[in-house]
Amino acid sequence: MADIVLPEYAPNVTPDLLEGPAGRPMSYWQLVGWRLRRDKVTLAAAGVILLIVSSAVLAPYLAPYDPFQGSIRLRLARIGSAGHLLGTDEQGRDMFTRLLYGGRMSLVAGVTPVFIALLTGSTLGIIAGYLGGRVNMLIMRLMDIFYAFPSVLLAIAISGALGAGLGNTIIALSIVFTPPITRLAESVTTQVRAWEFMEAARASGAGTLAIIRHQMIANVLGPIFVYATTLVSVSVIIASGLSFLGLGVSPPHAEWGLMLNTLRQSIYVNTWVPALPGVMIFLTSMAFNLLSDGLRDAMDVRL
Repeated sequence: MADIVLPEYAPNVTPDLLEGPAGRPMSYWQLVGWRLRRDKVTLAAAGVILLIVSSAVLAPYLAPYDPFQGSIRLRLARIGSAGHLLGTDEQGRDMFTRLLYGGRMSLVAGVTPVFIALLTGSTLGIIAGYLGGRVNMLIMRLMDIFYAFPSVLLAIAISGALGAGLGNTIIALSIVFTPPITRLAESVTTQVRAWEFMEAARASGAGTLAIIRHQMIANVLGPIFVYATTLVSVSVIIASGLSFLGLGVSPPHAEWGLMLNTLRQSIYVNTWVPALPGVMIFLTSMAFNLLSDGLRDAMDVRL
């Protein structure tokens, strides 16, 4: 992994731009917000994510049809057909409805494992980086075991052993993403541990837990959070891939990867309708990638 460069206060900004309300100097997080508000690409990506998440949450109110009810007479209707804006699938189910409900499953399978890995990996990495010695060696060598396997193959192996299902997909991806977050957290913590204010905190007699809670976490969570945001796009793609292979969400539930699997035989009959789930996977993944890039630039973190 490349060296991690932690954010410095107000880099590359002239002093007059550092003034907040009433002429007061801007804090670090105010500066981050100022940069984000001026990054149109990041704002657009955040808008796309907000739209996708909102449509998934409000699917029961936005969907015009039952996601499980189909009609053989209307199967594989083309985009723009009467009553079906985005056509229908191989069983005559409305594609717009299925995409809305599929977003629920795909987002849960994409975001939840990263959130679990963020909590677990950050905890392990901070403990390993701060305590060092045998604790560091034990935790990091355990993480290295998982690095011996490519992430996709490891996810397939775990999902195959546990069986299909959304819960097992979340478990598999959580295990896959915990080691890289742990390694990053350990690397950043090792850097912060050598800073002068950490030495001052230890010299003042503060306990280990107090130092970690009040001094360490606030200074290491930025790079870890930025990296975790990049993993969401990867998680969405891998989760969809597992469903495509039959190791994720099971029919008749709507999930973008599963929809690609069931529609792949219909691509020669109706080209555009089978591509819609792939378009949603691409848009979601790209939006999270662009958001992560914007956060990284705004926080001046180089991974």
